[in-house]
Amino acid sequence: MDRMGNLSSPVPPSSCDCFVSLPPASAAREVIFGKNSDRPKDEVQEVVYFPAECHAKGTKVQVRCNEERDQSGEVKCTYIEVEQVERTHAVILSRPAWLWGAEMGANEHGVCIGNEGVWTKEPVGKEEALLGMDLVRLGLERGSTAHEALQVITALLERYGQGGSCKEEPTPFIYHNTFLLADRKEAWVLETAGRFWAAQRIREGALNISNQLSIGTEITAEHKDLRQHAQKQGWWSGKGEFSFREVFSLIHQPVRMEAAKARYCAGQQLLRKHSGQITAETIMAILSDKSSGICVDSEGFSTTGSMVSILPQDPHLPCIHLITATPDPSRSIFKPFIFVPNIPSFPQVKSPSFGDKDPIKENPRFQSRVDRRHDLYRQHQLALENMGRGQNESQRIQEAMQKFQQQILERMKNLLAGSLTLKPQELADLFFNSVETELKLYK
Repeated sequence: MDRMGNLSSPVPPSSCDCFVSLPPASAAREVIFGKNSDRPKDEVQEVVYFPAECHAKGTKVQVRCNEERDQSGEVKCTYIEVEQVERTHAVILSRPAWLWGAEMGANEHGVCIGNEGVWTKEPVGKEEALLGMDLVRLGLERGSTAHEALQVITALLERYGQGGSCKEEPTPFIYHNTFLLADRKEAWVLETAGRFWAAQRIREGALNISNQLSIGTEITAEHKDLRQHAQKQGWWSGKGEFSFREVFSLIHQPVRMEAAKARYCAGQQLLRKHSGQITAETIMAILSDKSSGICVDSEGFSTTGSMVSILPQDPHLPCIHLITATPDPSRSIFKPFIFVPNIPSFPQVKSPSFGDKDPIKENPRFQSRVDRRHDLYRQHQLALENMGRGQNESQRIQEAMQKFQQQILERMKNLLAGSLTLKPQELADLFFNSVETELKLYK
């Protein structure tokens, strides 16, 4: 890519969509967050929970995949080490099974974050650094509000940079990132170009982001040298209003980023159509919309995981996070998770560990492939295959899935309305039991 943003080679396909709705766009006094994680078609996404934890001063987070501990107590996590903090928050993550970070997730304080791949005039770094997905997890582990999480991400970005392959394949696939962060009170859009960034605070209404820069002149916070850097590169004259989108966007967009514009516009239209009446079900329906391209089902890429979160503005009500752990939200079940003590492990949605034989630990990396499918992924794929074999079987499975989904949503509505009370352990077991019920539907 030259300094004016002309790509020298085609960019591999990539796509994601994030959504947020705040009052008055939401039907109730709730912030609704949603994301589709669109990744390589055969990539497995697992759901993992990590409790809050205290750490000794001076330890480091080693970003290298798989949750292992060495004798010093350090966490081996995709490519580089960063300094650990004294306390990390409890988090629920939906992530590609081969890496340490996450495509999307939430923490115990009601903060949700999702990321998107983007290419800008700033060249992507070939050296291994932090992935955008690592920054999602780090922001969730360290930020008790959306704004705090944003500050965590930007500080780490400025110090360590972003880079390294974002796909489990021998040929590097590298991009920069945009993020959507939300909590009970507000949302933030954070867009990056290398170590540079701009952010916009959102306090009302609904918006979406889709693999392109969207922040114009309404910049709430930015890298201290952002404008000076743009002027030095010849991308901005230094006169007039400064638009991050116009200054840093590629002049000749990759085909995939051009296609993202159609998804972005479709997402905007769907949000406007339901403005004032947006609920979790609304966002789930948008994420499941194939005609708009928001629910991706192409030859190379597909929606491999989805998440919708309900963040009530009343601090006495619990935040509810609904996660699929399976591909294609139009044919998946969003299962509820609530942060409470004594959360059990979820072995049904945890991919197997390969230790030192994991392809990410090879040198060079990703020269072989392993089977990362977890139990729910396997059974869900078998169910989809069975649905394609006969109309009766297809109808039976679809009706069972729809019935169970409606039961989940009805219970969560009643829980928030106060007409349903669950015991502490019932809350802790919500996600685990929902996965078990889903597995029984398929068997």
